Amino acid sequence: MTSSVLDLAPVVPVVVLEDAADAVPLARALVAGGLPAIEVTLRTAAAPAAIRAIAAEVPDAVVGAGTVISVRNVADTVAAGARFLVSPGWTDRLLDAMKASGVPFLPGVSTTSEVVALLERGVTEMKFFPAEAAGGTAYLKALSAPLPQARFCPTGGISLDSAPSYLALPNVGCVGGSWMVPADAVAAKDWARVERLAREASALRG
Repeated sequence: MTSSVLDLAPVVPVVVLEDAADAVPLARALVAGGLPAIEVTLRTAAAPAAIRAIAAEVPDAVVGAGTVISVRNVADTVAAGARFLVSPGWTDRLLDAMKASGVPFLPGVSTTSEVVALLERGVTEMKFFPAEAAGGTAYLKALSAPLPQARFCPTGGISLDSAPSYLALPNVGCVGGSWMVPADAVAAKDWARVERLAREASALRG
């Protein structure tokens, strides 16, 4: 794994799985399409088992846990095999737990003060969420001059069409999105479609 989650691929798929049995074929399709970093969100009961299965059976995937909002989430997902952590926001307690986990992490921010607070704590890589609702590319562009040391993975409302404008920004390493894992494709187990969409996303550059 590279030193940064932000440098693995231009897009990190944000995956919501209702059935852990779908985790391995989905991950294989994403990896085959050129997207090795996969964020499995803790929005469903299947998520921990899904992370465990991908970690065990898809060695080329770099599986992470998303929607990490508690110290317990950190411990449980790292134990399951998560190789990075993503939170929609952060508190001092959650940040301390993520720092102590031993794996890379992206705490979520949506304001300048939150960015400055993380920089003060030695954290330079962050999730910008919810990206579109919080100001989009204009907001991130405005942050780049006064806070050039901060790098972001914007997530939230980003599409295939809007991703390149984010990736063109100097302070954006990658974007998070779910358009390459549409719910109907997952429900139909149409892994060929997922792979095709992943390949399209992996070709994106700013």
